[in-house]
Amino acid sequence: MATFSIIAFMSLAQEIKHKTMELGFDLVGITDSSPIDAEQAEFLAVWLKSGFAGRMDYMYRNLQKRLDPTKFLDNAQSVIAVGLNYTQPKQRQKLTYATAPTGKVANYAQYEDYHPFIKERLRQLIDFMKSLVDTGFRFRICVDSAPLAERALAVRAGLGFIGKNHMLINPGLGCQIFLGEIITDLKLQPDEPITANCSNCNKCINACPTAALRADGQFDAGRCINYLTIEYKGLIPPELAGKIGDRLFGCDECVLACPYQEDAPVCSNKQFRFYGDRAQLDLQELLSLNEELFEAEFADSPIKRLGLEGLKRNARICLANMAGNS
Repeated sequence: MATFSIIAFMSLAQEIKHKTMELGFDLVGITDSSPIDAEQAEFLAVWLKSGFAGRMDYMYRNLQKRLDPTKFLDNAQSVIAVGLNYTQPKQRQKLTYATAPTGKVANYAQYEDYHPFIKERLRQLIDFMKSLVDTGFRFRICVDSAPLAERALAVRAGLGFIGKNHMLINPGLGCQIFLGEIITDLKLQPDEPITANCSNCNKCINACPTAALRADGQFDAGRCINYLTIEYKGLIPPELAGKIGDRLFGCDECVLACPYQEDAPVCSNKQFRFYGDRAQLDLQELLSLNEELFEAEFADSPIKRLGLEGLKRNARICLANMAGNS
């Protein structure tokens, strides 16, 4: 009886993984629902105490929930972590326009909004799991917006390691990876973490335009261009605005500098809509948009979360930087 239980225990996990890949994900791993380890928890606590979260007040809330999957689901036993590669073809990354001043859009935002895309496929995975399990089970789907230490859990599930750019890095896929999780009270066979790291490489630290990636290993989000152009509300301090350059929405410098990213395969999921014409946007056209046009243009884009006024603020900064450099 014990032998049968172990076999069933292991085969269920394998069935789930196989279906996950069928649904178009590039990575899948399983870990138990225990809290993240003490070293990672301490790192997060020091980061918050040092004020490196900028104005992201939500990072200070629900701290214990962030560290412990069982706070999301009573009697949680397992976490299924998935990854979706969003690396683009090289020619897309080098796309330029010469007819009008344009602002760069981060690679991830040239795809449709990944939150609903991943959630829908995780719901399909849940439906599949229900077809395999006779008894009912409970679950919670998380995709980025939930206060969960998803990168730490992804590491524990064997999806990759945390690099000096503070991104999850998979040695085969690089670090342009969207993450999602299913927390469940099903007990599933966990995976082992992989053994890889950044070694002595500091390319991402050297590439950061604002020194948000510090030599001591800390990440000062308040200086990060991703944070400034997307999360930060209000007027961006002039000394940082000048370093934004022509980056309209987000920044990819630390990602593209990573050696693991150099030979990363491109996104192979054909259902995940990619908009190559959003790589660089006409700044003057953006300044002429009204709310109705903005909603229509970016209805399915991560850019919508920024809002029209935030996008116009960034466009003005890009134009000012261009004028200053001419």
